[in-house]
Amino acid sequence: MSEASDMVSGISELPLFPLSVVLFPGVPLPLHIFEPRYRQMLQDVRGGESLFALSYFDASTATEERPPLGSVGCVAKITDTQSFPDGRSNILTVGVIRYRIEAYVEHGDPYLVVKVNYFEDEIEQEETLETNAREVAETFTRIARAVRIINDERGGLPNIADTDPERLSFLVAAAMEVESDVKQELLELRSTSERLRRLRHLLGRAVSGYEERARVHELAKGNGHSGKRLELE
Repeated sequence: MSEASDMVSGISELPLFPLSVVLFPGVPLPLHIFEPRYRQMLQDVRGGESLFALSYFDASTATEERPPLGSVGCVAKITDTQSFPDGRSNILTVGVIRYRIEAYVEHGDPYLVVKVNYFEDEIEQEETLETNAREVAETFTRIARAVRIINDERGGLPNIADTDPERLSFLVAAAMEVESDVKQELLELRSTSERLRRLRHLLGRAVSGYEERARVHELAKGNGHSGKRLELE
């Protein structure tokens, strides 16, 4: 049993926080809690394991009033809380493990409660995973380096080359600037190699654009320092 599975062992029902964001296992997510029902939820879960279910839900495009049965989300664990006198809170959470919503249950709570079925990625050949992970790490690092140049940021980048392939796939998926429905698709995959393959494709399409923007940014800075003007079409 993995550490994530062990953390939710024996827990089949969780309070549900529908939100227009996709949470991945192992990835931190800060949240601002202000609605009365979620203030109550926060109080209730803090008295237990500090766990709740977080499902991607965009009310503006949804055909139902809540995430449908069978939809996939990620368990969130509260790791830090900052409370304000008016009852609002800032909390820091981290993704634990994915789940599929099996049913909605009614206990008289002001928030939704779901019965869930947890799952993790399937076991695959490590050699294939490591090859795909290495390519994803290299391309993602190139993009991160370009973004730092564009934003005039200094300092080195963390070395992610040796990150566990499954963890790497979640970290990169969370960090990428793609539509939420694409992130949700990546979350639902049970194959680390397939997730890495899709990430490699997405990163490969984006890397040249980021590096070109970084190159132009450096040229613009150079022209600014020399008093010349850079003309761009």
